[in-house]
Amino acid sequence: MPVRIPTWSAFLFIVLMPSMAWAQPCKDLVSFSLPGVTIDAAELVAAGAFVPPGESAGNAQRYQSLPEFCRVELSLTPTSDSDIKMELWLPAENWNGKYLGVGNGAFTGNIRHSALGMPLTRGYAASSTDTGHLGNTASFALGHPEKIYDFAWRAVHEMAKTSKALIDTFYDEGLRHSYFTGCSAGGRQAMKAAQRFPEDFDGIVAGAPGLDWTGRASASLRIAAHLEADPTAQLKSSERELLYRTALDFCDNSDGVQDGLIGNPAECEFDPEVLQCDGENAGACLSEAQVNTAKMIYSSPANPRTGRAITGLLPGSELGWTDLGWTNSARATGLDQFRYLVFEDENWTIDQFNFERDAGAGERKDDDTLNALSPDLFDFVASGGKLIAYHGWSDPQISPANATQYYERVVRVMGGRENIHNSLRLFMAPGMGHCAGGPGPNTFDSLTALENWVEHGEAPDSIVAIHRTDGVVDRSRPLCPFPEVAVYSGSGSTDEAENFACQAP
Repeated sequence: MPVRIPTWSAFLFIVLMPSMAWAQPCKDLVSFSLPGVTIDAAELVAAGAFVPPGESAGNAQRYQSLPEFCRVELSLTPTSDSDIKMELWLPAENWNGKYLGVGNGAFTGNIRHSALGMPLTRGYAASSTDTGHLGNTASFALGHPEKIYDFAWRAVHEMAKTSKALIDTFYDEGLRHSYFTGCSAGGRQAMKAAQRFPEDFDGIVAGAPGLDWTGRASASLRIAAHLEADPTAQLKSSERELLYRTALDFCDNSDGVQDGLIGNPAECEFDPEVLQCDGENAGACLSEAQVNTAKMIYSSPANPRTGRAITGLLPGSELGWTDLGWTNSARATGLDQFRYLVFEDENWTIDQFNFERDAGAGERKDDDTLNALSPDLFDFVASGGKLIAYHGWSDPQISPANATQYYERVVRVMGGRENIHNSLRLFMAPGMGHCAGGPGPNTFDSLTALENWVEHGEAPDSIVAIHRTDGVVDRSRPLCPFPEVAVYSGSGSTDEAENFACQAP
């Protein structure tokens, strides 16, 4: 049989055609049909041409490196009272065969275009949802119970389901792996997906997860109500700085390394009473009322209804505190939780909060809707799912003890660490703030670690994190799977990860 030589035009087609074939053009996705799904728009966006709605071209420089992609805008209505918006970005070329959903923050209802850029440039099809409402408060919940479920867990599930169906429609090649990554409220979404919909994602990254959503609300309002009632008990900026420096003096060397970081603040035996004085403090000591405030913020009182500890903040987080205790975001989210979801009264104010009465009421009203506290990961483990959780030890917004206590509950319920170690690993970062920032190494690639675990069976025995000052890397350290900790070898720079190894405590 004679060999056929391709014509020049055929040769050009072979060389220049995209690295994957589309099953249909982007614009034709408007005809996509799925119950409860409406395609609002589908357009091919040229490389570097994307400008987010409401932003000028001058403010959209971060998107100039994006490749060409098919942008699909959708409305999801799983119930008659639902109005969930989402976007799915599909690479026009060099799709890696994978899908990534991205999480949200606080009660914010918006599509996170900025979070879609990274996965798109890595070849992912990626999606984001506004969780069923617009704006940054929980006012959407008044009179709309179905919207609460949309926000709590349904929007992410519907987004994942719809994204996968559209990916199968758009590409000839089938989807190989699906992932989700989020931090803070996005971390709560991540954990909720693993607990409630264990087959939605092959791999999940849950950063600083707001697992105890109602508990954090109670903890932040407990402090704020106290400090609003007694301004003399407030800790101003200089006093928070004093607390922080003193906590470092007491606990920095507890891990054998004097490096300006508290390796495990949960074991830091720092009593703020050492700073108490009788007269004017002049920034060098604290009054009795201020010492009591510090103790309150560090403390973890029991929920009167369940007896479970509502975790406080830890030594090393003080620079992130405010005059009213926890961060502004924690306090605002807590106010919204009780105002709109617990008491359904838009006139409810912080001064009405009573911890002994309301902490239990908050959890009872939630009834596992927003909270992601179920330790039952049996189905997630059985499905082969992999979950990387991480939390900064110096987080001033969501208590890092949430993460460690949840991990320990999962270990107990599932019969030991050996039964979950190939499915769930928690990495605690000394000196890291909320999702980022802080004096400790706080930048690391959890997504690549997750990909290697899911796709190649390479479980992350450590993840190297770095710290930058003015854009220059000045410290690195391995993050270890809890309860392991990074132990200094005794030689070499303590600013270099290679001189540390993960060891059991």
